[in-house]
Amino acid sequence: MKYYVGIDLGGTFIKAGVVDEEYHILAKSSVPSQVDGDDEGLADRIAQAATMAMDQLGLTIADISSVGVGTPGAVDAKNGVVVYANNLGFRNTPLGQYLEDRLHTSVYLENDANVAAYGETLAGAAAGYQDVVVITLGTGVGGGIIIDGKIYRGFNQFGGELGHMVIQYGGRQCTCGRKGCIEAYASATGLINMTKEAMEAHPESGLWKIAPTLDQVDGKTAYDGMRAGDPVAIQVVDTYQNYLGAGLTNFVNIFQPEVLLIGGGICKEGETLLAPLREYIAREAYSIEGQPTCQLRVCKLGNDAGTIGAAMLWKLHEEE
Repeated sequence: MKYYVGIDLGGTFIKAGVVDEEYHILAKSSVPSQVDGDDEGLADRIAQAATMAMDQLGLTIADISSVGVGTPGAVDAKNGVVVYANNLGFRNTPLGQYLEDRLHTSVYLENDANVAAYGETLAGAAAGYQDVVVITLGTGVGGGIIIDGKIYRGFNQFGGELGHMVIQYGGRQCTCGRKGCIEAYASATGLINMTKEAMEAHPESGLWKIAPTLDQVDGKTAYDGMRAGDPVAIQVVDTYQNYLGAGLTNFVNIFQPEVLLIGGGICKEGETLLAPLREYIAREAYSIEGQPTCQLRVCKLGNDAGTIGAAMLWKLHEEE
């Protein structure tokens, strides 16, 4: 049996897992990231997290075939360099070399959203498919693209920023600097903002019973109000899902994936979310009658997708 270590590097925590050849996570560990501008210190903590996970199984680095890391930001996967990651302070950081110096085994780097998409393609909701698009609806809208079973990065490693396609010219301000991005409308943050605005405009809305103050509004509030029959909530959910449907249809038209996966907390709504989106895509997507169509599903692996995808990055590099 061969073992691999996958690292999910976040701004708050570093999560590590030992993964076997069948994509099972056998042990997990977590340490604080403690982002302080000390790149080598952060590499020390990544190595610590990896060692802690191995220790749980009585393994040493000699038992590990390779280590993979999913990190935020733009990554030069070929050379093991994080070109830029603002929340971690990385700029042209040779993280791969730092970790190889500490762990004494092969280390592979990749963007975290790409790694999660790869994990879902190997062992999750898109297992067995070669052309997959994954988007995550959280604070922003993350994206990962798998074409012919391989991660699409673009020539400069910045490819796959699906959240920053404009769907409303001159629309809401996005954190990227543009206006009208999918992220500004279809992220959990976008839904929360729309819910708050609707509540402020309609003090009579039953949404105020669900969230007595605006600070209590979350991504579930509007859906709870919709289930309670509140007309303002129904309108918010309808508007949100139309924006999301427009974005997803754009992705289908561009990539024609076999499977389009959605991740993030909003996906807990299940078919309440998916059914109208399927109808929207079927109505709006560019297609020819009788041809195979894209399947819309919810991500299956949750946070484990990043760990599994990172651990298996060696497969991509062998193929390339």
